[in-house]
Amino acid sequence: MRRILLAFQFLTIIPLSDTGEVPDREAGGATAFFPLVGAVEGAALLMLAMVLLRVFPAELVNGLLVLAMVISSGGLHLDGLADTFDAIGSRGSREKKLAIMKESTVGPFGVIAIVMALLLRFLLLNALFLNSRLTEYYAAVFLMAVFSRWAMVPVIFHSRSARRDGLGKVFIDHTGHKELLTATAFTVMIAVFAAGIVLRVPLLVFDLVFVMPVLYMVGFIAVRFFNRDLGGMTGDTFGAVYEISILLFLMMSVIWSQRYI
Repeated sequence: MRRILLAFQFLTIIPLSDTGEVPDREAGGATAFFPLVGAVEGAALLMLAMVLLRVFPAELVNGLLVLAMVISSGGLHLDGLADTFDAIGSRGSREKKLAIMKESTVGPFGVIAIVMALLLRFLLLNALFLNSRLTEYYAAVFLMAVFSRWAMVPVIFHSRSARRDGLGKVFIDHTGHKELLTATAFTVMIAVFAAGIVLRVPLLVFDLVFVMPVLYMVGFIAVRFFNRDLGGMTGDTFGAVYEISILLFLMMSVIWSQRYI
């Protein structure tokens, strides 16, 4: 139970207080429950979408969903995305790039990354709403949070740390096969539940056969890239992977929706 609470503390702004000292093993093992955090976030987004669509046009609702996702994480992952792209864009040494990622300011590459990530998320949600059935739009709104949270876990599992300390290193050091398999099992069960609600077995096959392997493969490529460029992964690069995974999930969902056209 404590690891579940820690997962919410690390990934969201939900005020869960834990006054006791947290061993590294407990903190690192919280990655097994990242998909559960995604399920709660997804359920909140789903309810928000269902209510707002009764009042506002879809474009405004999708914009509010994007805003809700940013608020729920406190902008943490967008900050990681910006820092990561600033570091990559600097074309300096590893040491310089890691130093840039620690700075509190955001450079031009970081601003562009944030703007494009939010814009693409909004446009993809609109495309999904226009091209898919309403039930599958709702399923995608729910599952994008689940799959993007899961996508962080295999990345952490395959990573080595670019720093000698920090939360990123704690996750890397204590995310093993057990945490990866647990997170994957939760994701599959949640996907089965979501597919059952919308009564679309093909949707489940698509998510499990295509979406999960693609997210896993892209995450593995990202790990190899950052190993070469930064000497390993950091908390910021994990945030970047999360943001990119949302876009990949939505892109694949839009492609899937084109079968109705």
